[in-house]
Amino acid sequence: MESLTLAAPGGELSIWALFWQAGWVVKLVMIGLLAASIWSWAIIIDKLIAYARMRAALNRFEQIFWSGQSLEELYRTLSDRKTTGMGSIFVAAMREWKKSFEKGARSPIGLQTRIDKAMDLALTREMERLEGRLGFLASIGSSAPFIGLFGTVVGIMTSFQAIAGSKSTNLAVVAPGIAEALLATAIGLLAAIPAVIAYNKLSSDAGKLGLRMEGFADEFSAILSRQIDEKVAGKA
Repeated sequence: MESLTLAAPGGELSIWALFWQAGWVVKLVMIGLLAASIWSWAIIIDKLIAYARMRAALNRFEQIFWSGQSLEELYRTLSDRKTTGMGSIFVAAMREWKKSFEKGARSPIGLQTRIDKAMDLALTREMERLEGRLGFLASIGSSAPFIGLFGTVVGIMTSFQAIAGSKSTNLAVVAPGIAEALLATAIGLLAAIPAVIAYNKLSSDAGKLGLRMEGFADEFSAILSRQIDEKVAGKA
């Protein structure tokens, strides 16, 4: 293992100096944790923006859907667009509705089942999109402190080897080596704490958005069920 050159008494203890004085293993740990922290913040910012857009899209769709506009007209408007959220669920259900009646669907139970299945699949895709990359935040939140601790252990072991070689336990000689080793744990916590907080917050937000979409799917399923019953009664 690479031996650590301890700073001279009164040497510089800035973070940058501590980084450059650290052994190569500790440096790799620090660099990896810093990269993970940067990527975590990129995910956090991206998700906050995406969730804000999703909430706005859900509000707009609900306003249009409950405005009294006909389902056929709304479907024609949305079918050629790239839809998200409730719009995707609505388009999936209406597409199955139209395909089934164009092929002369005879079983209202089978039609209702296919429509519900189409909406469930659309909801699943939307939730996968919302929850994508949240697992990385959970992984960083749980593993970063231990990775930082590994760097600290390696750094302290190297420091003690250097102390034994110098045959000096003067605090001014020992402190820089211990400080640079502990810096790895500090960076691990710096990466983990925001990741854990963001993961809990974003998971909660994704769950709330999912409940809104699931509630719409249930309401729309009931609306289509009534229309299926009316069509079957009209043919009787």
